[in-house]
Amino acid sequence: MLISTGAPVAGAWAGPATLGEFAERAERLGYHGLWSFQRLLVGVDQPMLPVYHSVLDPLLALTWAAARTSTIRLGVAVINIPYVAPAYLAKQAATLDVLSGGRFDLGLGTGWSQPEFEATGSDPNPRGPRLREYLEVLRTLWNDPVASFDGQHYRVPRSTAAPRPVQPGGPPVLLGGTADVALRRAGRLAAGWVSSSRLGFDDISRGAQVVRRAAEEAGRDPDAVRIVVRAVVRPGLRDDAVPLSGDWDQIRAGADRYAEAGVTELFYDLNWDPLIGAPDADPAVARERAGEILAALAPRP
Repeated sequence: MLISTGAPVAGAWAGPATLGEFAERAERLGYHGLWSFQRLLVGVDQPMLPVYHSVLDPLLALTWAAARTSTIRLGVAVINIPYVAPAYLAKQAATLDVLSGGRFDLGLGTGWSQPEFEATGSDPNPRGPRLREYLEVLRTLWNDPVASFDGQHYRVPRSTAAPRPVQPGGPPVLLGGTADVALRRAGRLAAGWVSSSRLGFDDISRGAQVVRRAAEEAGRDPDAVRIVVRAVVRPGLRDDAVPLSGDWDQIRAGADRYAEAGVTELFYDLNWDPLIGAPDADPAVARERAGEILAALAPRP
């Protein structure tokens, strides 16, 4: 199982210096990837976790990190497709892939925040057909000498799109979602599944099985499907409700349980620690705490 980490994109620690330095240090320590996430806005009366109240744009943050690194992969978990046209995201993703030398992983979801749907003038429904068409538009723009698509929800006239991504076929696309229909879709159509921060160990284990079974039923190699899990880390007192809590050995033991369940990549997302990713967190405390966790949980040779 590959070990990655979340990028400093939420709260008081999400600044230019911290983001660049954290990315460089994660690369030196041997982390496989650096992951961001998307949150456009929060409704005034909308109940949301502190981590969501101040968030950098995920692709711009990863571009900043790409300029400071050379080997660590760069992923977003996830971009919500209703908010942005597929042709525009295809250009953004191809650009980041070119600038990073082919290090980008693109996670996609269908969204869940009503204020964000209203603010972007978007509608996620019908989720399945819309997402399938979105993927087809990305693939034709990334791969075909002359791209074109004529669907129910999206249309691309005969066009050329350059530069193409560095990675053959384009950046790997992983799909989010927690419902069984979304899990099966990830197994059938995408490079894999990226989990929600809200899921516990049992949910992840079951979700991985659903994804791989769907891949096999679609004639794909289930062992080649990626299962990427966002891990909420709580150093300190052990909490059985949080698999990655307690002392460092207990947290590593929790990570081993994910590996046994078939998870292919685990990323410790420190943004979900209120002392790090909350808007009112002390920036100095956040940087020190994040640095301690990053060093303590670094991948072992």
